[in-house]
Amino acid sequence: MLNRVSQFATKTFLFWMLIAAIIGFVFPKSLAHLGTLVPYLLGIVMLGMGMTINPKDFKVVFKSPKPVIIGVILQFTIMPTLAFLIAKIFHLPPEIAIGVILVGCCPGGTSSNVMSYLANANVALSVAITSVSTLLAPIVTPALIYLFANEWLKVSFLSMFWSVVQVVLIPIAIGFIFQSITKKVAEKTVAILPNVSVIAISLILASVVGGSKEQILKTGLLIFLVVIVHSVLGYTIGFILARVFKLERRDQKAVSIEVGMQNSGLAVSLATVHFSPLAAVPGAVFSFVHNISGPILAKYWSKR
Repeated sequence: MLNRVSQFATKTFLFWMLIAAIIGFVFPKSLAHLGTLVPYLLGIVMLGMGMTINPKDFKVVFKSPKPVIIGVILQFTIMPTLAFLIAKIFHLPPEIAIGVILVGCCPGGTSSNVMSYLANANVALSVAITSVSTLLAPIVTPALIYLFANEWLKVSFLSMFWSVVQVVLIPIAIGFIFQSITKKVAEKTVAILPNVSVIAISLILASVVGGSKEQILKTGLLIFLVVIVHSVLGYTIGFILARVFKLERRDQKAVSIEVGMQNSGLAVSLATVHFSPLAAVPGAVFSFVHNISGPILAKYWSKR
């Protein structure tokens, strides 16, 4: 029963995102207060990721390190550089520029693994890249944000580092330890995790929309345009460079999806804690956009 509910929640994820955005617009004052809970909500999602990490997933790294290393490097170079260039080309206001750069500097999101499966890509490679980039995030993400965003606003590397450790690394570690100690309980709990993730991400989106309603109405079209350009270029350049490095076809697709789909929830969390609600909007929009673009790309590749 729980598995069916989880499958339904996953398949209708976009619908719940739309509902969350609408509720955020209709009841902005009520949901804006949820902004303080964003790091905790993301922590719950990361806890779930920790409970699903299997040590066997890292065998791919040692058996075939080349595609994993290429995927992680492309993840942390293409998207931050694109974000910086887009912010410059579109002359984005500082807070929106920060938000776009935050998205670009984050590791891959767990939904990329699902998209790789749907696209008949190398799922094991996708999981390995997501896991490695997420574990590197506490160091790499703050460093990249400091490098690319310092022009617009002052960024503290240490405070960013501690935030990523709190909302990503610690929950993942707790989840991993929990599943290692109590395997049977963890196996039963895993069935609930998709539902919890959908609820948590929907609440994050609703709180961001509620807290930034006026700014979204003023700059919404610009943010949507920028996010779509960022995402599409990420998929495209990731795929082209994977071909340049002569990876196998299934690996090319996995790398492309990994590069194009970021952990936008982390971007929203960092923006909420360190910057402003407006800086969190690109992350929320990115989450919405990649849950449309990801399935479209996966369906296209699965047919080919």
